Amino acid sequence: MAANIELKYFNTFWLKKIKTIADVAPGSDPNISSVSGVTFTIATPLSASNMNVGQEVSMTYTDGISGNPVNYTSTIVSRIDSQNFTVALAPVNFTGTPKITFGKIIDFDNIPQAYDSTPADDWLIEESRIRGGYNNTSVDFGVKAYLVEDEPKQSHKFSGLIHSGVFNSRTGFNATNQFSVGEDITRTIDPANGSIQRLYAEDTNLIIFQENKVSKSLIDKDAIYSAEGNASITSRNLVIGQNVAYAGEYGISKDPESFAVNGYRKYFTDKDQNVVCRLSMDGITVISNYGMTDFFRDKLSKATSGDIRGGWDAHNKQYVLCMSGPNLDESSGTIQSFVTLSFDDKVKGWTSLFDYEPNQIISLNNDYFTANSGKLYQHYTLAPNTSDRAVFYGTRYNSNVTFIFNGAPSTVKNFQTINYEGDSGWRMNSFVTNTDTALPITESVFATTLEQMQNALLINRFKVKEDKYYADLVNSTPSQSGEVVWGASSSGLKGFFGEVKMEINNAGAGKKELFAVSTGFVQSS
Repeated sequence: MAANIELKYFNTFWLKKIKTIADVAPGSDPNISSVSGVTFTIATPLSASNMNVGQEVSMTYTDGISGNPVNYTSTIVSRIDSQNFTVALAPVNFTGTPKITFGKIIDFDNIPQAYDSTPADDWLIEESRIRGGYNNTSVDFGVKAYLVEDEPKQSHKFSGLIHSGVFNSRTGFNATNQFSVGEDITRTIDPANGSIQRLYAEDTNLIIFQENKVSKSLIDKDAIYSAEGNASITSRNLVIGQNVAYAGEYGISKDPESFAVNGYRKYFTDKDQNVVCRLSMDGITVISNYGMTDFFRDKLSKATSGDIRGGWDAHNKQYVLCMSGPNLDESSGTIQSFVTLSFDDKVKGWTSLFDYEPNQIISLNNDYFTANSGKLYQHYTLAPNTSDRAVFYGTRYNSNVTFIFNGAPSTVKNFQTINYEGDSGWRMNSFVTNTDTALPITESVFATTLEQMQNALLINRFKVKEDKYYADLVNSTPSQSGEVVWGASSSGLKGFFGEVKMEINNAGAGKKELFAVSTGFVQSS
């Protein structure tokens, strides 16, 4: 809808309401408590949508002089608040409690003035003079475009594309405001695959991410297929050409924020199918299948749609994905509302889990940034005035790595020692088998005196020998009935497999590397 109004400098402007003005009638007739001039006060407050400027109002009251019932119709000129509004003309005499009914909007003349205080994005102003300056060149009005619609209500073309005319910066030719219906400027993608969530232009192709499908459209060219089904590319005066779908029934669901790109590789999630995908020169690959199928099946099904963010870490060359949702992760014993992890193409695997929840993920000039709560943070830098590592958003975290030992999987083993190669300071938080649990082992201590050497022999800590650290596994599982040797004071853990968790305290530790972790075991009788 539009209103034609005159403004200064003798310009003609079109003021267009680009947000819908609702025709809302309340469920019951509200009573009028008072009338002052042309201002009406309603006894019961109404929502702002129940009183729109230009809306028809019908009032029923009793004339104070003749005593006859009167039906009075007017329009709302301005809305003051949820209980007060003014009309074009008001009855002078009435008795009793008049009632009012709101009808449809029938008068649009006063809408621009009445909506002066509304947000700027509610309106669109088109002016006739270039740059809006006094006596500047007036643009040619040309032919006024119009469209006959049988259905006046707004329709959403969720799977359609449309493009304007071209813009040439060298010649100054600008046709970006032209959408000529006489030209082939529209392209509709299969609506059965859901709405279009993201577009990405790559070279001369336009990659289209729908909810349930990924496809590409050729730009300024088209594909002609032979009788054998082979496609040959031909140049055409066509902006959006042939649409070709990628193999695989995967889309981006309703999470375009999960999209990230590096070179020819595009990463995104499909929450509907609980997978993470990579689109490259060889098509779509489900990278969540690299040892993480069950993990993403559980996490993506719990994640909130629209709260899945992805980005490219240019520092470590990894795809970083954050999923948020209530009770999303309970693996650590404490309920967390998010999971952040990274994928590395060099090893074709998910390499790390992180303790930070980014709202946005950005890379610039090989530096990695994330945003949280309106603040921007740079990663892979030491905390100010400290040598602390793993400080995210002002909070320091310890680093930990979990390993699985499952040599000779069909044999019951007695795990006797735990060994690692790397820097000092690592500790073993836990070692668990399918039957037993070990006592934690503290970090390594360098003995320099005889007393320290004696204490080191009595305390179960990592001991260094030939640049390797080793310690005995002490069983903390209570003795079972009938066991003679097994118990809390015995060495070694019995079981088919073992799971060990190594941890380092990052407070002033600097760089601490862990190259390898191993265990010594013997076959259990």
